[in-house]
Amino acid sequence: MVVECDNLVKIYKTSEIEVVALQGLDLTVEDGELMAIIGSSGSGKSTLMNMLGGLDRPSAGKLIVNGADLLKISNKQLIEYRRNTVGFVWQNNARNLIPYLTALENVELPMYISGKARRQRALELLDMVGISHRKDNKLHQLSGGEQQRVAIAIALANEPKLLLADEPTGAVDSETGDKILDVFRTLNEQMGQTIIIVTHDMSLAQKVNRVVAIRDGRTSSEFIKPTYRIKGESDNLTECKQEEFTVIDKHGRLQIPKEYLEALGISGKGKVKVELDKGKIKVYSPEEKVI
Repeated sequence: MVVECDNLVKIYKTSEIEVVALQGLDLTVEDGELMAIIGSSGSGKSTLMNMLGGLDRPSAGKLIVNGADLLKISNKQLIEYRRNTVGFVWQNNARNLIPYLTALENVELPMYISGKARRQRALELLDMVGISHRKDNKLHQLSGGEQQRVAIAIALANEPKLLLADEPTGAVDSETGDKILDVFRTLNEQMGQTIIIVTHDMSLAQKVNRVVAIRDGRTSSEFIKPTYRIKGESDNLTECKQEEFTVIDKHGRLQIPKEYLEALGISGKGKVKVELDKGKIKVYSPEEKVI
């Protein structure tokens, strides 16, 4: 297991306000997974990504990545963690690349910082993401898709155990986005790289193996690809739908989607009727008569 979150809590405090960004989130990520985390703005997905990347610390609960307890490790250990355990691909390419360096020099930079610079390794990474022919180009000479490919190579420079991508296709068109996702899939399939992609785009999420949805700071549901395939007229794979499962935490709590509650006429912290009927749990609005 690469990632283990158990009852993870993150609270941001100021002198006047307290915001609970994560309130008891549970998540596990196995070695070699290609998965996505989805959620609307304010759901807590970016907070989780920052903590997985070692950019922020949890307030409570458990967060272990590759054996490192991010709630307890020292600041020095956290720096080493960011340098060697995780690689980060940001949506904003200005955060990924230094503009006055070439693509090759950008990939070499984290190696120099870690004291293990290897030009051949940098060239191999650029070739792996399909951008070796642009190795001598600088930021302004690269398209948005090319910049993201270089950013992926940079994130892999120090051979991280976990690769994190924050809205990696958010600044490019759909065709370029598909090519970037192909790079992630290739890295996952050929290198066994563990990859977590954070996105609000469910169509992107359907192209990975597992999707975890976050609502209101908690893990609410998972979308998992079934084993069967849906084939088109040409008998080639054209679509693979994902089945949605609601997540129940170790205390037996689950989140019912807001649209379901609204359909029952329930809002806020309303009460519901629950009954067990022939192996199924049924939920009713308080006013509905159960027969």
